Amino acid sequence: MTTDPMLLLFAQSLLIGLSIAAPVGPIGLLTIQRTLASGPAAGLATGLGAAVADAVYGAIGAFGVSAVIAWLTGARTWFAVGGGAFLLWLAWSIWRTPIAERAADAGSGRDLLRCFAGTFVLTLSNPATILSFIAVFGALAGRLAIASPWPMIAGVLIGSALWWLFLAAAVGRLRERFDRRWRRRINQGSALLLAAFALWQWGALLLGEQ
Repeated sequence: MTTDPMLLLFAQSLLIGLSIAAPVGPIGLLTIQRTLASGPAAGLATGLGAAVADAVYGAIGAFGVSAVIAWLTGARTWFAVGGGAFLLWLAWSIWRTPIAERAADAGSGRDLLRCFAGTFVLTLSNPATILSFIAVFGALAGRLAIASPWPMIAGVLIGSALWWLFLAAAVGRLRERFDRRWRRRINQGSALLLAAFALWQWGALLLGEQ
């Protein structure tokens, strides 16, 4: 039985999206923190911002846009600096956010859009995302020699989105068990970890330049 190469490529890309989204990092922490603070919709919007950014870089790698790839590779230092600064700002914002007596859902579409846009920009500024997606998708597209890279892009988008849907739904089921004191601790812990990610990103950048 012959496997449809387009279907195979979609399945491989879906697994890539899942595998890159699943490890706990800054986006995972933000998704968990926002789900606990503002509900599953806010958590899902946060994760979907990262999923769409993943798909953007996947598209660049899949289409093999050499000029864009060269520019992104050359600008990864500035992306790392800007991404670290954004992480520190997010950490400070989470640390100083007042904690309500009861967890409430995100109030409006504007709140959800802000959650989406923040992680979209943050993921785009991550040098590891840039290089990993461009390398993996460029190799897949070249090896299979398909007529269209769209199954790759759709696969990584859906795979990443499925992970964020699962995470937001799982955490959302537990959020009512956390009282105000525990939500404050979670916010403070998330802020410290986000700041640590930012400093680690800058430290790796400095060591790489030596």
